[in-house]
Amino acid sequence: MGKQISLEALPLYAQVKAQLVGRIEAGDWKPGQSIPNEFALAGELGVSQGTVRKALGEMTADKLLVRRQGRGTFVAELTPEAMMFRYFNFYDEEGKHIAPDTLWVRAKSAQANGVECRHLGLERGCRVVRINRVRNHNEKRFIYEQIVVSEELFPGLAEEAEIPNTLYDHFQRVYGVTITGGDERLDAVLARPREARLLDVEAGSPLLRLNRLAYSFDQRPIEWRVSLCSTEGAQYLVRLK
Repeated sequence: MGKQISLEALPLYAQVKAQLVGRIEAGDWKPGQSIPNEFALAGELGVSQGTVRKALGEMTADKLLVRRQGRGTFVAELTPEAMMFRYFNFYDEEGKHIAPDTLWVRAKSAQANGVECRHLGLERGCRVVRINRVRNHNEKRFIYEQIVVSEELFPGLAEEAEIPNTLYDHFQRVYGVTITGGDERLDAVLARPREARLLDVEAGSPLLRLNRLAYSFDQRPIEWRVSLCSTEGAQYLVRLK
C-alpha cells in the first residue's frame, strides 16, 4: 500500500473538499438536500469564497453535487434512470441505449473467500452478500452478473424480498452507501457450459466480460461485479472526451 498523504499536505481547496465530502459521508447532508451557499461555507470553514467555489466545482465534476440554477447546490441523488445511463454502456445497432430488465435474481450470505477479501479490502472471516442474476433485453437473455458486497455495509440485503433492477440508487436510499465511480476492465471469454445455459447460447460462444470494482466517496471498494454479456445486436460504447 502506498504512503498516505496527510490532509495538511493538500492544497487548501482540496482540504475543504475533503471536509465537505466527509460531512456528506457522515450524513450531515442527505442525498437530494441542499448544502449551505459559498458565503456561509467560507465563513464556517475560515477560508475564502474562491477556495470553497473551487472545492464545490470539483465535487460537481465528480458528480457528488448538483447545481440547480436559481435554487442552489444539492447532494447528488441517485435514481434508477441516472444509474442505468451512467453505469450501463450498451447500445443497439441503431445507437439507442439499452436498459436491461432482471429476468431472475438470487442473493445469499456467505463467508468471503480470498479473492473477494482482496477485491473488497475485507479481513479474513468477514461475510459478504453474493448476488447472481440474469438480465434480458427484448426477451433475449443478455447478461449474467455475479455481484459481491460486504454484509456489514448491507445488513439484510440477502433477505430482501425483492432485489431491484438497479442497485446503486437502492444502496444509497436504503443503506446510506453512495457509489461515486469505479474501474471497469473488459476482455473476451468463451462461454462455459453453465454460463451458456444461463444465457441461452452455445457453449464456447464468445462473451464480453466486464470486471468492475465500484467505489464510495473515499475510494473505498464497495462492490465487485463480474458481468458476462452476450453482445449479439449490442455494442459497448465508451465516449472519449
